[in-house]
Amino acid sequence: MAVREARVSDAAEIAAMVREHAAHEGALERCSFDERAARAALFCDAPTLRALIASSEEDPDVPAGCMLWYPTYSSWAALPGAWVEDLYVRPAYRRSGLGRQLLDALRAMVEGRVEWDVHVTNDAATQFYRRLGAVPVTEWTKYRWER
Repeated sequence: MAVREARVSDAAEIAAMVREHAAHEGALERCSFDERAARAALFCDAPTLRALIASSEEDPDVPAGCMLWYPTYSSWAALPGAWVEDLYVRPAYRRSGLGRQLLDALRAMVEGRVEWDVHVTNDAATQFYRRLGAVPVTEWTKYRWER
């Protein structure tokens, strides 16, 4: 199993996995991320998003999972961190350690905290993250202001 930074040639697979993730969460109709959006966000002069790609030992050329993330900064901790926007491992590769490897790779890249959301109905993800030692943040309520 290997984790690497995404390349331009991964844009179509990244978009496909984001859409698979949205479908898994029952929200495909709300997902407009496609290859064009992946290229624009990930592979431009000033990327707004970053990506890690995971592959299995059996088929190292086929993306088995991906993580989309972006840098954050905590003024209180005075450290850079990361927000995980998407973490997705294709069903055939789940329970093989790829999710953990993606998170470990990101953890090694940032000094501060790594944060993400988990949908309240995603019990498998909640259990996975708890096994890693991650805990829900209960002191804050997330607000969202959309157009």
